[in-house]
Amino acid sequence: MLGGVNHNISVLFVCLGNICRSPMAVGAFIASARLRGLECPVDSAGTAAYHLGSPPDPRAIAVAAAHGIDITGQTARQVERDDFYRFSHIIAMDRANLEGLRARAPRDGTAQLALLMDVVDGRRGDGVVDPYHGDAETFAATWDDISLGATAWVRRLMHSGHDLQV
Repeated sequence: MLGGVNHNISVLFVCLGNICRSPMAVGAFIASARLRGLECPVDSAGTAAYHLGSPPDPRAIAVAAAHGIDITGQTARQVERDDFYRFSHIIAMDRANLEGLRARAPRDGTAQLALLMDVVDGRRGDGVVDPYHGDAETFAATWDDISLGATAWVRRLMHSGHDLQV
């Protein structure tokens, strides 16, 4: 599918607390998808329940806003069993979260699990640094990785469709 709504693709981005990396990934993915004419359900969640109901970290909001992207409407939640059936792709920010997802995934879950950077040339297997304990520079560097990964996923999903294997 080269544009428009694709009912076969849906993406859940996952980090630890769902207030930094995964909300930024949602914003970057949606912005990149819109530029390319792709519309699909996108959400984020955390593997931990640290910040349930909280908005994204103000530093994540600021770095996204600096790129013209508003992520303020997102609310932190934890990954649920239903997510493994509801989303075609669950994309983790790092190996620890990917392993946590694999441990929770029901045997008959239909979502494909991968790392954000798996579709970026030369970055397969790389994680995205958690900026939570960092400064503005750390958030900016994390944004750069997330934006790169999100754009690569948009391109891959548009060209490969639902049955993407990474």
